[in-house]
Amino acid sequence: MCDELTAAENEKFLANLSRRDFGALAGAAGLAAMLPAPANAMTVKTRDVTFTTPDGTADAYFAAPTSGKHPAVLVGPDVMGLRPAFRQMGERLAQSGYAVLTINPFYRSVKGEFLKEGENFGMPEVRARIGPWRALLQPDAVVRDAIASFAFIDKQAEVDATRGAGTTGYCMGGPFTMRTAAALPGRVRAGASFHGGGLVTPAPDSPHRLIPQMQASYLVAIAENDDQRSPDDKTALRAAFEAAKLEAEIEVYAGAMHGWTVPGGQVYNQAQAEKAWARLLALFSKAL
Repeated sequence: MCDELTAAENEKFLANLSRRDFGALAGAAGLAAMLPAPANAMTVKTRDVTFTTPDGTADAYFAAPTSGKHPAVLVGPDVMGLRPAFRQMGERLAQSGYAVLTINPFYRSVKGEFLKEGENFGMPEVRARIGPWRALLQPDAVVRDAIASFAFIDKQAEVDATRGAGTTGYCMGGPFTMRTAAALPGRVRAGASFHGGGLVTPAPDSPHRLIPQMQASYLVAIAENDDQRSPDDKTALRAAFEAAKLEAEIEVYAGAMHGWTVPGGQVYNQAQAEKAWARLLALFSKAL
């Protein structure tokens, strides 16, 4: 979950690190700007884009190989929005042969990158600023955005719309992937949630209850502290995917804190982030 409790848990984790461990973590975060390119990396082109949704004009970042047509991937950033780390991850995924659209989830309220230097979700004032924007992302709004996003993606020259599409989400973006896969079952054939919050809730429209509506294979990568807070979620997810006869890899990543996959983040865990990235590429290679 991306909330004040998670922020506090991550701060406690950082406080308990030894000086040597903290140095190693800081070093890994510093290396984030130099994420390794995939083997046989394709040359990519990128552009900032805008497109119309039922709720306004969304801004996003598009990255794709410079030649050919490729499977589409829609990326939902975490609660800190579209920023350099997610641009970088979009480009890296494009190097592996995908046409990647990373949307600004808060376009209804703010355009582009909104974090100032040194700001993070652990700051109460940052959470207070984001809260009203996040409140607008109700399930029906998420579905509207997903439909509009794929309508845009499928018009791009770099996209092969005859092939299945993928969707990935981080933190609050995790459940967005499941709503997208359920709303567009004929289009989305693979989904991945990284430290997604709220995948299993008591609500009638909880993301895990939408799994029977999907036709997508899945990767659910869970942070250790998220699992400690909600240990039954992984069991509910496995049962739902099994009942729907959909392939799903659901794993708790040992020692990884909520947010561990995002380069440059306070709890970025390079080794576990690379493992999760490799599992994502394996999923897409098989399903798309």
